[in-house]
Amino acid sequence: MSDRIRVVLADDHCLVRAGIRSLLGGFAGVEVVGEADDGRGAVGCVGDCLPDVLLIDIAMKDMNGLLAAAEIRRLYPHVRVVVLSMHADPEYVLQALQAGAAGYLIKDAAPVELDLALHAVMRGETWLSPRVSRTVVDGYVARLNAQPAADDVLTPRQREILRRIAAGNAAKEIAFDLGISAKTVESHRAQIMERLGIHDVAGLTRYAIRTGLVSAAD
Repeated sequence: MSDRIRVVLADDHCLVRAGIRSLLGGFAGVEVVGEADDGRGAVGCVGDCLPDVLLIDIAMKDMNGLLAAAEIRRLYPHVRVVVLSMHADPEYVLQALQAGAAGYLIKDAAPVELDLALHAVMRGETWLSPRVSRTVVDGYVARLNAQPAADDVLTPRQREILRRIAAGNAAKEIAFDLGISAKTVESHRAQIMERLGIHDVAGLTRYAIRTGLVSAAD
């Protein structure tokens, strides 16, 4: 098996692709095996070449880079996706990570950073440009601090059901304890998720702990 890192490069600007291809050609053990100029082409190229890494821009025609990244992670989960972008905005970074990207690299990064990023994702690590790492963390913390407390958005009954859900109680258990039907509990849970913008039990549990509704030891 080859030790070379096989890369597909996707960017809608020919000169940008040429520059990155030339840069990659100077890295030991890195080989560009395919190129695409739009998102749909990137998906097809990955299917044809089966690379180790896809380097992809976000803003592209005919399926943007984020949609392409998500599709590639679904179809070819072994391929590591590294997003190349001019944007350091945390929303872009978080969307890329949610799409399954293993790395996010700002286009004005130093060349050595690209080499480091390729080897990091090949080791199974997540690589974020230093310029965005602090931004993402700060943005995430700010978002948590901006979330309203359960007291502000939930009724007393919903807070009680949330507390019991976070404590690991099943719907039937909660229904029996509160003297209501399991269907009513499920309805309350759906409303809680909608009001908090959280759509899984693990997220509800983390929210309940963070807002002091339950303790981590419960």
